[in-house]
Amino acid sequence: MEDGPISDRPAGAALGSRSNLVSASMSRLLDALTPPLCPITNERVSAPGIIAAHAWAKLRFIDDPVCARCGAPFSHEVGKGVECAGCIADPPEFDSARAAVIYDDASHGLIVSFKHADRTDLTPLLAQWLARAGSGLVTPGALLIPAPLHPARLFARRYNQAALLSRAVAALTGARFEPMALTRLRPTPPQKNLSPEARRRNVAGAFAVRADKAALVAGAHIVLVDDVLTTGATLSSCARALKKAGAARVDALVLARVVRGGTALA
Repeated sequence: MEDGPISDRPAGAALGSRSNLVSASMSRLLDALTPPLCPITNERVSAPGIIAAHAWAKLRFIDDPVCARCGAPFSHEVGKGVECAGCIADPPEFDSARAAVIYDDASHGLIVSFKHADRTDLTPLLAQWLARAGSGLVTPGALLIPAPLHPARLFARRYNQAALLSRAVAALTGARFEPMALTRLRPTPPQKNLSPEARRRNVAGAFAVRADKAALVAGAHIVLVDDVLTTGATLSSCARALKKAGAARVDALVLARVVRGGTALA
């Protein structure tokens, strides 16, 4: 009896195994040459995207009670639906905001590494934090829209950190990721050293809903995603553009938020 045709599956399996070995070897070589480091303590860790064990103690995660509007933490329980003095005096354009951690030295190092040092390996971990912080905001019917970068800044940075986070949170929660709904109409100077009023002027009218996404935005529940909330000027400007296009509700979800004096006061 003649042998049948020789299957190529064993050869394919062998090639796959060889490829896995090569990938594992390259990974070990890269780790030896450029070992993965904790973005907070800069010490060596077991794999990319990992935070050193004792670095967790440096992070201050935000939990209730918080301002019902901006998500700033209160120092004591004040009751459901209470807003902080800042939101009462000058309400933001977004309906509510939530943040994963307080912006301090530890979270600053983490976010700078993620945003400016190509530490995109941190995306899965940070997305889990965001999904936890936004558990009351992000629903399967929500549209996750990242705060957009101007094309020139996107070209220089090569990626939009807010878009990476939005996509990962969408995968975790079942919400819809819409990276192109908002556009930044003009480049704006960095907000870092500007006063609150200067921040508002800097981003006033800087965002718009793309014409081909207007029907999608109209009547929708939007969750804006960004890395840091300081005064809320950028998120408010984005929310204003979305509501002008007919969005029913605009919430905000950020990795970290600045808290003056440690906590907000009722």
